[in-house]
Amino acid sequence: MRAKTKIIHSGITSDEATGAVSVPIYQVSTYKQEAVGKFKGYEYSRTGNPTRYALEKLIAELENGESGYAFASGMAAITAVMMLLKSGDHVVMTDDVYGGTFRLMDKVLNRFNLGHTFVDTSNPEKVKNAINDKTKALFVENPTNPLLKVTNLKKMAEIAQENDLLLIVDNTFGTPYWQQPLDLGADIVLHSATKYIGGHSDVVGGLVVVNSEELAERVHFIQNSAGAVLGPQDSWLLVRGIKTLALRFN
Repeated sequence: MRAKTKIIHSGITSDEATGAVSVPIYQVSTYKQEAVGKFKGYEYSRTGNPTRYALEKLIAELENGESGYAFASGMAAITAVMMLLKSGDHVVMTDDVYGGTFRLMDKVLNRFNLGHTFVDTSNPEKVKNAINDKTKALFVENPTNPLLKVTNLKKMAEIAQENDLLLIVDNTFGTPYWQQPLDLGADIVLHSATKYIGGHSDVVGGLVVVNSEELAERVHFIQNSAGAVLGPQDSWLLVRGIKTLALRFN
């Protein structure tokens, strides 16, 4: 399937209840139970919402991943991914990383003893030299914001696998139209959906896609526990925005 066609037709393209060809905005917080503890798929919209799920399924398919998760902002998505790690762990990160990501690591998560080293990830040797016995993840932004530096993701995947590291790729500027980091060996891909995914400057959101059921369970647990979920109307806006992604790049 061509990329343009996949962007338009992936995910949930209709509503089973009504036949509507646009997923409805399920502006709801709680759901009726058929019996005590017996749900029709949803129980509380922090845990899951049909409109948000439509977006999550769509981005997972576009990134060729196991599962997708939608957050209230790109920074909320990155924070949730960093919560996969623990105090004392260390992350090697692209030096020309988005300013909000730098601030999160340097001013917030460092207070929880999560170490980090910023390096030029376009140079594999610098990446290798930055890895120590506490390093648990390699975080690559590709291309970078703002200097558009490019990293060889296949090489980063080799380094990550050799050192038993999670490879996390910020694909905000690449978008799933141009690259699928999971296909190149990444474990997790994320987006600030506020930018190209949304495309109309009317929504703030973040997306995460993982490559395994094990990571899916862990990320969903964090999403549900920390609660920085994307609302149903914003989820609908991002589904709509994705439909024009290919058009906006051509």
